[in-house]
Amino acid sequence: MISTPPPTWAEFLSQTITDFGCTTGTLHRLDPADRHLKLVAHQGIPEALMPIIQSIPVGKGIAGVAAERQEPVEMCNLQTDTSGVAKPGAKQTQVQGTLAVPVMDGARLCGTLGIGKLVPYDFTEEEKKRLLNIARQVAARLLPG
Repeated sequence: MISTPPPTWAEFLSQTITDFGCTTGTLHRLDPADRHLKLVAHQGIPEALMPIIQSIPVGKGIAGVAAERQEPVEMCNLQTDTSGVAKPGAKQTQVQGTLAVPVMDGARLCGTLGIGKLVPYDFTEEEKKRLLNIARQVAARLLPG
């Protein structure tokens, strides 16, 4: 039997973005030392935002809130959202419909996975469950130990 190596994180993220018909995405790993989400892979994120998304405190921004709540965080239109969850710089992505989910290994938070569309979009419950399931499948590999 020939064993194929697991995809790189960039390949994993790209495939996930494609599977959901999205254009942008991020994958962060939780650093237990400082409780920050550290960027592992990204696609479609403007260069100006890279310093901001390299390290995100749990509880801050869309990814940080998904990590804190340990549940999906969705916005139909990030550009017009007034909830205060998204940070002002997030609008630079031009993303409208966005979904971030925690990457969970059982009850252990390992990171976050986020995807976005350039049009307003409400993700269905089935899509949220599917993204959570994808995240769950890679959790142990994202944060070994």
